[in-house]
Amino acid sequence: MKKLKQIPKFKNEDEERDFWAKADTSKYFDYSKPVKLDLSDLKPSTESISLRLPSYLLARIKELANKRDVPYQSLMKIFISERINQELKCTK
Repeated sequence: MKKLKQIPKFKNEDEERDFWAKADTSKYFDYSKPVKLDLSDLKPSTESISLRLPSYLLARIKELANKRDVPYQSLMKIFISERINQELKCTK
C-alpha cells in the first residue's frame, strides 16, 4: 500500500481551488476505498424572484398563513408546488 500525501492547510477557498486544479488527487486519496456519501439532508438551491400580486390576494394569503401558523412565503411555495404536481399529473 502506497503512502498518501497529507492534504495541506489552505488559507482560503481560492488557494484550495488553485491547489486541486494542479494536484494529482491519487497521491492524496485511496480510490480503492470509496467513501459513502449521504446528501439526503441537503436543501435545494433557491432563487429569489420578484412577484407582483394584487393587495387583496396577498392579504388573503397572509390570512391563510396566519391560520396555519406558517410564514406566508412558505405557504405560497406549498401552494405552487401542489399545483405544479397536480398539473403534471394531468398531462401524463
